[in-house]
Amino acid sequence: MSNLGEYLKVRRERLRPEDVGLPGGSRRRVPGLRREEVALLAGISVEYYLRLEQGRDQHPSDQVLDSLSRALQLDADSETYLKNLTTPTKPVRRRAARPEQVSTGIQSLIDSWPTTPALVQGRYLTTLAANRMAVALSPFFAPGVNTMRAAFLEPEMREFYLDWDEMTAKAVAYLRSIIAPDIDDPQIATLIGELSLHSDRFSTLWAKQDVRQKTSGTTRFNHPQVGPLTLNYEKLALPGAPHQMLITYHATPGTPSHDKLQLLAHL
Repeated sequence: MSNLGEYLKVRRERLRPEDVGLPGGSRRRVPGLRREEVALLAGISVEYYLRLEQGRDQHPSDQVLDSLSRALQLDADSETYLKNLTTPTKPVRRRAARPEQVSTGIQSLIDSWPTTPALVQGRYLTTLAANRMAVALSPFFAPGVNTMRAAFLEPEMREFYLDWDEMTAKAVAYLRSIIAPDIDDPQIATLIGELSLHSDRFSTLWAKQDVRQKTSGTTRFNHPQVGPLTLNYEKLALPGAPHQMLITYHATPGTPSHDKLQLLAHL
């Protein structure tokens, strides 16, 4: 089965007939919607939908993709992911891989923020650069550490993130949202394979096929020195640096977390 077919199958099985205005009944032998029901809702033939789900046709038209997105009740991020899965990969001349590097300007910028934890991640979610406050917040934010791998495989992270279950669900949905064009990249496949093998939590979340490109929000930490912290985060794509993301953490002024960040800056 192709990546497209697997995605369609999982999303189909997660919908109940009553979710789309169809009668449910107690004699259904399969979870979620039947293939013919999705085809009916999307206005395409059952045979054509079957070819899509079995991977025999991997490049449907935009009109078909729009219809499938409506039939499967996909949100904007999930619809974008679906369309990325069907985009033909253009053959490129392979060159020797160059190590990802952060520009000196960005490094100087984040180093000038004495009380704002900031780091830059590369295309595989490995930290490429971090300021002193980011490392003070967590040693797993240091350059060279893959934050996705750390989140699932380092026991300390379960204690560090007070909302570890919620955080990991968001992290996997975010990972899926950013890799669709490169889902067959060997390094991405290696990362997903390692996490699936060693983390039941990751394996379960990955199988759900959730997609969410959330670039701002709030997370809660339990810092070993200053205690609980509620911090806002922002993820900003760096212009001129493909796949690099600047991540910052900051506390709302006047809150205990803001005071604790100030304290952490002077430890």
